[in-house]
Amino acid sequence: MPYRTLDKDRITATATLLERRIGERFPDAGLRKVASEIVALSGDIGRQTADLEKPILWLRVVTVLAIAAAAAIFALVGTVLSFDRISTGAFDFVQGIEASLNTLVFAGVGFWTLVTLEERFKRKRALDGLHALRSVIHIIDMHQLTKDPAILLHGFTPTKSSPQRVLTRPQLTRYLDYCSEMLSITGKLAALYAQALNDDVVVNAVNDIETLGTNLSRKIWQKIMLIGEETARDAA
Repeated sequence: MPYRTLDKDRITATATLLERRIGERFPDAGLRKVASEIVALSGDIGRQTADLEKPILWLRVVTVLAIAAAAAIFALVGTVLSFDRISTGAFDFVQGIEASLNTLVFAGVGFWTLVTLEERFKRKRALDGLHALRSVIHIIDMHQLTKDPAILLHGFTPTKSSPQRVLTRPQLTRYLDYCSEMLSITGKLAALYAQALNDDVVVNAVNDIETLGTNLSRKIWQKIMLIGEETARDAA
């Protein structure tokens, strides 16, 4: 159903439109290059998540063959091989029980490892993609870091080491708003991994990325509100 799942193509279209908007308003800004990187990431993540939703057939075949081979070995040991001496003593009986239990435990661990191999393989791919998104979020934060509304205050005096600030109030507001939109898109791209792979580790990693983006976006909107307050104060 279209409104119950995220559409990777629409997210890519939104990211592309945002990159175009930034390019039209700030053609020489580094933020446009970050937006272009998000567009490229959205395409890559769309293909990755689509692959994660599909079974890895070759890995399943290997798993089935490994389980069949292990079962054949156990059957061989239990039915084909003969034992010349079977002790009926209590000590030997306990040793036999212990050996059987150990064998069952190791067999169970091996079986579980093989069965979850595909899940762990997909988890690794998803976490690699999420790591790239986390890096992009921090890059966006670096771009808005020096966009300080304090420069709009009357009496503000820059120092020799102050970054060059040439944006007007409306431009600064739009710049910060674009940063917030980019953070929102990265959160939706991260959510594609959780949608494609129902894994607790992946879901927790996605939640961490969304929380990081939300916290940074909240900081950006505090700056936007300060700009609005200063504009209203000047108008009064």
